[in-house]
Amino acid sequence: MMESSLLTPPSPSGYSPFVTEPSLPRDGAALDVPDAERGGSICAGLLRRLRRERRRRKVGRAYDMALEIARVIPNAYEILDVGCGNGFIAHHLAGLLGSYILGIDVHGQPEAPVNFRRYDGRHFPAGDHSFEAVLFCYVLHHAQEVDSILSEVKRVLRDEALVVIYEDIPATWWDRILCSIHNRQWRGRTGECTFRSEAEWRETFQATGFEIVQQRSLSRCRNLAHPVKRNFFLLRLNPNAAKLN
Repeated sequence: MMESSLLTPPSPSGYSPFVTEPSLPRDGAALDVPDAERGGSICAGLLRRLRRERRRRKVGRAYDMALEIARVIPNAYEILDVGCGNGFIAHHLAGLLGSYILGIDVHGQPEAPVNFRRYDGRHFPAGDHSFEAVLFCYVLHHAQEVDSILSEVKRVLRDEALVVIYEDIPATWWDRILCSIHNRQWRGRTGECTFRSEAEWRETFQATGFEIVQQRSLSRCRNLAHPVKRNFFLLRLNPNAAKLN
């Protein structure tokens, strides 16, 4: 089930792809442009190209992650993306799976056209047993109360549902430096980041009633601007833990 909001809306700027370009001089006539303006145009052009390249990389990385996620939750039709950020992962995944995906975040508005709701950082704006999969794509280290967040995950999950988690892992001194830089960049918006080792994440998941279906290390080169060790976790509710509760 896909809502119409997933369709690309008209551009708010009113831009039309059919705008006619100004006529250029014929017969190779030189343009009469002052040197200062020509230099400014070159700089502006380079900045535009840089912005376009950064956007391509951002959208491309999101598509690669969406492909990876689609392979492990191919039958999920209602998915919650917690901390959806720019929304490109949710947008690509909706197209790949034909699923309904709700993105939630505590700040901002997604760049991609996705179903979105603002999130207070504690309570998911969703009903009980609403989703067949929940995503945390490099988000959990921002959570100030991880146990509470994982309790919310259990509340909104249906039976046999899955949880997809990507996390940065401070395994080496280099990883710890990069994680520290990331923390300084984000702590003013989300609070102090808490990065955990693989063993600490496993302990946290198991203590909160989940079992690990799959876990693997990922390449540091997935994002050359932030080459830190990364891990992928696929979780589901532990039925034995549910009985004990």
